[in-house]
Amino acid sequence: QVQLVESGGGLAQPGGSLRLSCAASGFTFSSYAMSWARQAPGKGLEWVSGIYSDGSDTYYADSVKGRFTISRDNAKNTVYLQMNSLKPEDTALYYCAKGEGLRVGEGYDYWGQGTQVTVSS
Repeated sequence: QVQLVESGGGLAQPGGSLRLSCAASGFTFSSYAMSWARQAPGKGLEWVSGIYSDGSDTYYADSVKGRFTISRDNAKNTVYLQMNSLKPEDTALYYCAKGEGLRVGEGYDYWGQGTQVTVSS
C-alpha cells in the first residue's frame, strides 16, 4: 500500500534552516507529482510547494518563494523540502502529498502523517 513518511522536522531559530524528507513506497514514485503542505495551529491547510514527476518543474506558495526549495530523488523514492531563512510563521505541521498525475495541480490522493516544524528563539 502507499506510504509516505516525513522526517526532518524539529525546532529551528528564526533565520535558520531545516530539511524535510518524505520517503515514499507502494507506488511508482517517478510517475507522480509530489507536494508539501502545512497546517499551522488553528489554521487551515496551506499548500506550500510542488514538483513534477520528473523534477522538471517546481512551484511555490508566495509565502515561501525564495526561501524554500523542493527537490526529489526518483532513485531513492524521496522528495525533499529545503527550508531556509525560517520565520516564526513557518511553524506548522508539514505534510507530504502524492499527486494524482504527472503534474502539480492534478489533485492529491495520499498524505503522510506529518512532521512538526517549530521556529522560535
